Amino acid sequence: MKSGRYIGVMSGTSLDGVDVVLAAIDERMVAQQASLTWPMPIPLKEAILSVCQGQPLTLSQLGRLDSQLGKLFAAAVQALLAQEHLSAKDIVAIGCHGQTVWHEPMGDEPHTLQIGDNNHIAALTGITVVGDFRRRDIALGGQGAPLVPAFHHALLAHPTERRMVLNIGGIANISLLFPGMPVRGYDTGPGNMLMDAWIWRKLGKPYDKDAQWASSGKVILPLLQNMLSDPYFAAAAPKSTGREYFNYGWLERHLAHFPALAPQDVEATLAELTAVTISEQVLLSGGCDRLLVCGGGSRNPLVMARLSALLPGTEVTTTDEAGISGDDMEALAFAWLAWRTLAGLPGNLPSVTGASQPSVLGAIFPANPRQNQS
Repeated sequence: MKSGRYIGVMSGTSLDGVDVVLAAIDERMVAQQASLTWPMPIPLKEAILSVCQGQPLTLSQLGRLDSQLGKLFAAAVQALLAQEHLSAKDIVAIGCHGQTVWHEPMGDEPHTLQIGDNNHIAALTGITVVGDFRRRDIALGGQGAPLVPAFHHALLAHPTERRMVLNIGGIANISLLFPGMPVRGYDTGPGNMLMDAWIWRKLGKPYDKDAQWASSGKVILPLLQNMLSDPYFAAAAPKSTGREYFNYGWLERHLAHFPALAPQDVEATLAELTAVTISEQVLLSGGCDRLLVCGGGSRNPLVMARLSALLPGTEVTTTDEAGISGDDMEALAFAWLAWRTLAGLPGNLPSVTGASQPSVLGAIFPANPRQNQS
């Protein structure tokens, strides 16, 4: 077992920065020790958004993005090491999710693509990197996502309480942690993604801080019902999605039927879309005693209030109250997945992804031994 300190690196669909977490991990515990968020340069964010929404690009452009992101992730790791006065030799490995630019787990040739060259990370940090976590699960017939339910189960399952863990990142996903039952989980649909895209286009802000803008608007029910008619919401699990589906173009197609809406009303309706699609899936999955929320959406007071209202009888709270920072959950999960890979342990749950079998996930990019000694 490769016990020791690990670093998890996560750049999610929200593109609001690179989350980096330091944790001590062994077979008995995951203890977070430090974290930071490294900024995503605006030109790089805009380039990634273009790729995710299907804008054509050359192989040269894709290669440059891959390289740029790898260097950005390495810089984020180096900043965390400097903050904690650590060196490469203090870290067993980095678990790097990469940046998803396309996720298409259904169809004739299921595939997913995360970029951010792990070779650059290993070369620049001198630390072994584990990356490319999703494609083995897809090769085994799974969705490749979500992968965090296994981590949620390891840290937050309760012997008697029916719990769900809800991550509201760009996309929202739930993990069903019911005593005596296999773990299940899937993407419910948009989390922060559409709200962030709308305020970015209209006000040039990366997100709606404290839901102030959305709270000034009103929900447009015909628009909400139109968006809720999307077939993804009625599809059975296992299922997963991303920015290649729920993007600004998706929103524009729905808004075309409702011209001249006040921008703040659109934002309010998008917040309601997130809350309604999540609560519907919680109820359809049998409901729970406690809903533990993490991710950026756990800081959105409007979404949290609506979840509480739509789920009477369920205690809606944050994972912070269970001792795990909601901001760092996903990065921490990929540090844990790196530990499992190096320990030769499966990282996926077929009951979640639909894969034919459990499997060790990821590819290992070893550090240069001499560099790691420096």
